[in-house]
Amino acid sequence: MRAKGLGVVVITYDTREIVEDFATRKQITLPVLGDAQSRIIRDFGVLNTAVPEGHMWMGVPYPGTFIVDANGMVKSKYFEDTYQDRFSTPTILLREFGSVAGTRETVVRTDHLEMRYYATRDPIRPNLRFTLVADFEMPEKMHVYTPEVKNYIPIDFQLEPSDKFRARPVDYPQGELLHLEAIDETVPVYEGKFRLTQDVVMASTRSLEEILSGESQITIRGKLRYQACDDKICYLPQTLPMEWTLNVEPLDRQRVPEAIRHK
Repeated sequence: MRAKGLGVVVITYDTREIVEDFATRKQITLPVLGDAQSRIIRDFGVLNTAVPEGHMWMGVPYPGTFIVDANGMVKSKYFEDTYQDRFSTPTILLREFGSVAGTRETVVRTDHLEMRYYATRDPIRPNLRFTLVADFEMPEKMHVYTPEVKNYIPIDFQLEPSDKFRARPVDYPQGELLHLEAIDETVPVYEGKFRLTQDVVMASTRSLEEILSGESQITIRGKLRYQACDDKICYLPQTLPMEWTLNVEPLDRQRVPEAIRHK
């Protein structure tokens, strides 16, 4: 974050005493600010107005992340429809800057391409939204077809369905138009270096705990299908298996001492 010129600060509706207790216990070193009157939360327009006056949760915000410039202008924001779901920081960095903030990497090499794939986060938690990334590099004059191609086999990235997570749509980049002189056609393709990404949202705490039954890891499986061509030959379609094994980190449910809790 600092390498991209960003400072990081957390704002909660909690009191200073609650913030200090939690930050000390979790060894948090970045600034955590207690907005006990929810003034900043209201200024940013994210006060949860569904909470009634007098309730212990009154003042809580809709959780999310803002990126704000030095003049206080909001440049981008990351919120989910379900308040329990949260964007992971590496996914935000990937979207904003293309940063390779990944975990261990798997490398696959074929005669047509090199693929390096990884997850942006490990360990993961319930309700966390993170990203599966596949970076490609192709030899000179080699190409694969983009998803919108007609009459050819496009590149296709698919995950096996699972009740452990919800898969969001794959983000395919914009391709380039290539004129094939041999058949006098112009088609959309990927050449050189390109990246495919897919966000994954983990199941809720209770659902994930029941599914895992004490296991501390999950495996996400998928496959990549493509047909590569050069300036003379279209090669046989290929299907590459993909697999990510990730550690699951439980949520911290410990409460602060009763004397400083919200009343």
